[in-house]
Amino acid sequence: MSELFATTGTIAAIATAVVPQQGSVGIVRVSGSQAMAIAQAVFHTPGRQIWETHRILYGYIRHPQTQQLVDESLLLIMKAPRSYTREDIVEFHCHGGIMAVQQVLQLCLEQGARLAQPGEFTLRAFLNGRLDLTQAESIADLVGARSPQAAQTALAGLQGKLAHPIRQLRANCLDILAEIEARIDFEEDLPPLDDKAIISEIEKIAAEITRLLATKDKGELLRTGLKVAIVGRPNVGKSSLLNAWSQSDRAIVTDLPGTTRDVVESQLVVGGIPVQVLDTAGIRETADQVEKIGVERSRRAASAADLVLLTIDASDGWTQGDQEIYAQVQHRPLILVINKIDLVETGTISSLKYPNIINQVVTTAAAQHQGIDTLETAILEIVQSGKVQAADMDLAINQRQAAALTQAKISLKQVQATITEQLPLDFWTIDLRGAIQALGEITGEEVTESVLGRIFSRFCIGK
Repeated sequence: MSELFATTGTIAAIATAVVPQQGSVGIVRVSGSQAMAIAQAVFHTPGRQIWETHRILYGYIRHPQTQQLVDESLLLIMKAPRSYTREDIVEFHCHGGIMAVQQVLQLCLEQGARLAQPGEFTLRAFLNGRLDLTQAESIADLVGARSPQAAQTALAGLQGKLAHPIRQLRANCLDILAEIEARIDFEEDLPPLDDKAIISEIEKIAAEITRLLATKDKGELLRTGLKVAIVGRPNVGKSSLLNAWSQSDRAIVTDLPGTTRDVVESQLVVGGIPVQVLDTAGIRETADQVEKIGVERSRRAASAADLVLLTIDASDGWTQGDQEIYAQVQHRPLILVINKIDLVETGTISSLKYPNIINQVVTTAAAQHQGIDTLETAILEIVQSGKVQAADMDLAINQRQAAALTQAKISLKQVQATITEQLPLDFWTIDLRGAIQALGEITGEEVTESVLGRIFSRFCIGK
């Protein structure tokens, strides 16, 4: 048995972010059979406080041998099985910062605990039946959520909204398998199988798998965010657009062309979706070596972006420089942003010429903070159109789950082909078992050690 599954000892870790001079509280978490003994060795309670489960005690943490005071803290006790890991858990709620929590953790290690591996608390919760694998992954998504919608989707997974349909699909496959195996074992005592009914049931299962697979792109969008690059010629107002959108002065704004020499980044949330906005250097031919590097970085940022905001100057109209930039980015989902409309007459915009293929156009006056709402609406329309996928926001699968669902769907198609070709019943069961195994890998009912290693290695140590 590998170190990943060596969960018999008592583990300890810092469960909160450790930032110098920031954070009022730091938590050291201990889980395992010796958790209570370690707490009793280092934590001293004044008065007659009762050491029982789900109580918070006040006291002092002292070194057991020297009795040196380490910190004044609270102790939270959660005895098995009513705890996150279904083991005895104690948490020392110390003063924040670096020194207090590190000294308390060191005391726990000296008393017989070992430092937890990444995700080991949640791994124990899974192995002890406290969580299934989809819930465990949802916890990691919740910790790393970058928007309210991402957090809500993670909470839905934690509440079992993904596990329930997966278990139902697997149960349906098991029912079909039982029918087939019963005919294999007791062929003479049972009526023949209804091939058409089995194929119909398999088609229903495959259709539900297809529906779940449709949420993958939206899940990736919520987890990683939408990367948006603002591109255009120098001095068309790209930096002003970023500043107005982010309501900050992230980018330097002057009347001089080529002010932005590098990619400037800002993190926003649009319609519940995290958005990484990149303000790029103006794209043009230049002899300035530093600006030339910035232009090349702009081109790379545009080619890697999920969405490009091609920004032009309303007073200049569509220029040859705009056409050259458009030729470089037209393969990406694109919105044309006509900026500085406050500097031109109203009729000028309607007569402005640009490629007819561009069907998403927004007008802004970034320096006046005008048009930002319209821009966000256009971005969400692009997302909802399917160019950047977004599906039902209550459910979102990840890449691992999508791979398992895809394998289950392939196996079910093989079952249908086997039935159609009228092969013996034993052949029907082979691919059906493959579908059952793939679905079981999603919830953890059938999972390998290597899969668990990949999942939990991405967790932070204290979780």
